[in-house]
Amino acid sequence: MSIWSPTPAACARPADRLAGLPDPALERLLRRWLGCGLLAVCLVPALRGSSEWIGWWPMWLVGMPLAAWWALHRFQLPQATATVLARGMRRLRPHRQARRRRPPAAPGLRRRAA
Repeated sequence: MSIWSPTPAACARPADRLAGLPDPALERLLRRWLGCGLLAVCLVPALRGSSEWIGWWPMWLVGMPLAAWWALHRFQLPQATATVLARGMRRLRPHRQARRRRPPAAPGLRRRAA
């Protein structure tokens, strides 16, 4: 069995990649693609439909660039959305099932000590 492991120089990556920041060129491309796709879908009515070859145009012009951009940021939600979801999840806790109450003891009768 080999005990070889790569040295840090062999696996060297730029500092921004280590920090988890997305590639700025790819992010710029996705933002432009998303902006142009939104503009095209809003301004050209034919792009709101579908094509036999490509399929539904808004999905390819808006939905896919948006999903790719979100994946580039590792599926992080904005801070405000994350706090709203966290509050909502606290409310969705399972409720305890109601239990029957014992009928009140008749006056004058004592309960037995168990």
